[in-house]
Amino acid sequence: MATITASEVNKLRKQTGSGMMDCKKALVEANGDFDAAVDILRKKGQKVAAKRGDRDAAEGLTIAKANADGSKGVVVMVNCETDFVAKNDDFNTFVETITNAALENKPTSIEELNKLSYAGNGMTIGEKITEQIGKIGEKIEISVFNTIEAGKVVAYNHPGNQIASLVGLSIAGDFSEAGRDIAMQVAAMAPIALDQESVDKAIIDKEIEIGKDQAIAEGKPADLAEKISKGRLNKFFKENTLVNQAFIKDNKKSVSQYLKDIDSDLAVTDFKRAALV
Repeated sequence: MATITASEVNKLRKQTGSGMMDCKKALVEANGDFDAAVDILRKKGQKVAAKRGDRDAAEGLTIAKANADGSKGVVVMVNCETDFVAKNDDFNTFVETITNAALENKPTSIEELNKLSYAGNGMTIGEKITEQIGKIGEKIEISVFNTIEAGKVVAYNHPGNQIASLVGLSIAGDFSEAGRDIAMQVAAMAPIALDQESVDKAIIDKEIEIGKDQAIAEGKPADLAEKISKGRLNKFFKENTLVNQAFIKDNKKSVSQYLKDIDSDLAVTDFKRAALV
């Protein structure tokens, strides 16, 4: 049996919002497996406010930018070890410079990004990172690099540069306000996919399993529990896929409906989100 520490229990409590004892029991049942413990809490009907991919984030900054004509955008996250370094103006300039290089040179991976010239000073970005590690004494690395090309790309940076998002829209034009609204939605609501067709099958299977176990725990027979779980899956899609989410500025509309009201051909084609919190 795995040894469950107080820090692990506290981490699960912060991650899910569940009570300390419930978290400890879930970790014991999961033999210390954190993700399995989250699922156990959900199956038992606990309210779980999991932050998905944002767990255990290091310090650093994340910046999103679009080019002048709005046809392309990038989001970059550079991590460091302490908040002190992350809030330093020099570090901010450092991350801005890397982001600008990514936007101007169109690398396709972090590896390619690290090979680009850093501000034309004779160093690559990777070499500059190594120099900064020696200078600051902290581990520094580019942990996220994503890009979007679309008819209209809009970037949003939440104050403090802990969360950044990019949204690609289907058609070019003066849709900066609409794009910013949707990019803010992405930042705030952390959708897991664009639409239900984009959700990974493993996630769908897990949600069906959780919904079925919840229904059985509520006293429903197994055959009915299967149908109930698939019904609850529709609610999951509505809450977690971008185009089906309620629009944060008018929850009577979905994101898709909001865009259609602006232009019948306007739709989201892609989004990216990076978060340290």
